Order: sequence, then structure tokens, then C-alpha cells
Amino acid sequence: MKTNESSLTSLISAFGRAYHSKYDAPKIFDDFIAKDLITAKEFTDISENMIQGISFFNQEIAQKYQEDPDEILKWITQVQLSPTPLARAAYCEHVFLNEAMLGLKQYVILGAGLDTFCFRHPELENSVEIFEVDHPATQELKKNRLDEANLTIPRNLHFVPMDFTKQFSYQHLIEAGFDSTKTFFSLLGVSYYLTKEEISNLIHHLFANVPSGSSIVLDYADDRLFEEKGMSNRVDNMVKMASAGGEPMKSGFTYSEIEKLLESAGLLIYEHLSPAEINDRFFSHRTDYLSAFETIHYLHAIKK
Repeated sequence: MKTNESSLTSLISAFGRAYHSKYDAPKIFDDFIAKDLITAKEFTDISENMIQGISFFNQEIAQKYQEDPDEILKWITQVQLSPTPLARAAYCEHVFLNEAMLGLKQYVILGAGLDTFCFRHPELENSVEIFEVDHPATQELKKNRLDEANLTIPRNLHFVPMDFTKQFSYQHLIEAGFDSTKTFFSLLGVSYYLTKEEISNLIHHLFANVPSGSSIVLDYADDRLFEEKGMSNRVDNMVKMASAGGEPMKSGFTYSEIEKLLESAGLLIYEHLSPAEINDRFFSHRTDYLSAFETIHYLHAIKK
């Protein structure tokens, strides 16, 4: 991952969360701090680039709303960009906060990007240690943005620069203050870009040095990832854009495959949400374009 690629991915994700917080109702996931981590110019530039690219996403929408750029931006954001990041974040944080109520003391966010969890939950500063693990370039970007936004890094937030998709190292976490206690991991928006072997190795490494009861929330693509077109071809568009961006999607699992992978690392699936179940939980009764992304599943797995 090059510096500019790292920055772009993080910024677009923050844009999607900021757009949702500002314009959408009801909220699926309200990241009210995301807007502070991107500049007004970046928000405008990303918006304009999205609008100009509407013909790639949907020719009919491009024609129908050619005089209404705001509606075009809403369509692209709600159909293509935001559904998965919003719902998986809402799911993950719900699971984690339940764990924290039960006394969990340690949270590791893998691929944190411009995550704002610790800033939205200052009540956890003295009870939960949070470790953000991400590419060094992404973490430098984030530190700069926090400084520019005058956001003070809380004492319980620890940055751990690491390209964990290539080689995960517990030593870096330990040096940042990580303890071998019951731990919650989140791995969101990452699994698609790894091979099945790479995902398996990562999960095994993550859970090798933590006790029983430690758990993980992750999202994954099912085995129809490369066949399913999705609403307005959005699944196919996602796969094509990833490939064009130099980070091709590499894996999709049947439920049996992901279950066996987790079992081999000593984990049992506690909860699994299919696309239909995600839609029922997070997108029901909406009157806008937002709906659960086809082929994408969420799960919470716990170490035996």
C-alpha cells in the first residue's frame, strides 16, 4: 500500500460516514466526528468526483438526475459507498459495548483507518485500552488529522503501526502496552483483500496469545462475490473498482468454509448475520436508497 492509496481509502471511508451523519435519517451509525478528520475541500472534491462518475455506476440515474447533482451524490453514497461500512461499524460497536459492560478491558482495531471510536466514547478512557493497528502511512495521516482538528489523543488510545496483512507481530502490540488478557478484535473491510490462507494465518496469530473468551467481529464476502451483480450492479462495481485501484478482492467463503477456518484457530461462531438479516436489523423501514449489500456477511466468533 502506497501512502497516497492509504490516504485515499481512509478519506473516502471518512467521507461516507460524514455524509451519513450530516444528511441521512434515521442514522444507522452516527460518526459525528468523521467530518472533523477531512477538510471541506476534500469533502467537496470527493463529492464532485463521485457525481462525475455516475455514468460508471448507473446510466439511468445519470440521465434521470442530470440536473440534480445532490441527488446523484445521495444515490452513489447510499447505494454503493456507505451501506457496508455503516452497518458493520454499528454491529461491531454494539457487540463490543456489550462486552465492555461485562468487564472487557482491551480492544484491538485492525485496519483502523480514520476510526473515531475512542473519541465518541470518552467514558471508556479509564476502563478500556484501545489499540489501533494499521499501515504506518495511514496512522501518520490520522495523527496529522487529529492534530489539525485539535482533538487530544486520550490516554487509552495506542497506535501500533504495522502492515498486519503481510506479517502480524504481537511484539509491536506488547511494546504499546498490550496485555495477554481477554481481548476483543475487530477486522472490518479487510478479509476480502486477503487470500484464504492469509486470513487463516492472521486469525491463528491473533488468537495464539489471548485467553479463552477473547473474540472477534469481522465481515466477509460469501462464495458468490465474483458472480453476484447486486442492485444496480453494485457488487460487480465494487469488485471492479478494487481491482482498478490496485487492491483486488481475493476471497469469498461458504458458511462452512469460514466456520472451519475459525474452528481451526479455536473459535466458535457466536452470531452470524446474512445479508438478509443485516438488512432486517439495520435497513428496514427506510425510504431512501440504503440497503444491505449483497454477498457481505458479519459474524462474532469467540475463542473456546
